[in-house]
Amino acid sequence: MLDHISVAVTDIAKARSFYDAVLGTLGYSRLMNFGEGGREYSGYGVPQIPAFWIYGGYGAVTPGTGAHVAFVAPDRPAVDAFHREALARGGRDEGKPGPRPEYHANYYGAFVFDPDGHKLEAVCHKPGKFEDQFKS
Repeated sequence: MLDHISVAVTDIAKARSFYDAVLGTLGYSRLMNFGEGGREYSGYGVPQIPAFWIYGGYGAVTPGTGAHVAFVAPDRPAVDAFHREALARGGRDEGKPGPRPEYHANYYGAFVFDPDGHKLEAVCHKPGKFEDQFKS
């Protein structure tokens, strides 16, 4: 249904550093950069598919109150790494890694706010080992 999602950032260099590290924990990388006249764009994803974009040079950023972006994680340890890396790079916690059985039996996710206040999530839908469900 969706082709890509874009979010505005206040400081493109700081945002690139944050997203390079945080999305790298999920196996995604920065695929493209372009821009001119102070407006810059970077696309992230898997090869040939930059599905998540950040852009800067438009001034102050006001994230939407109800929007969030959820990224597919390959496994539960990647969700944990995403959360840990986001906090280490200036993100804020919005939900520690763990099972979310109210969503479905195998849902394992973590929520953060990026430095600009965008709500992000990493989610794995694969079943995990019983003991993995109690790691923090």
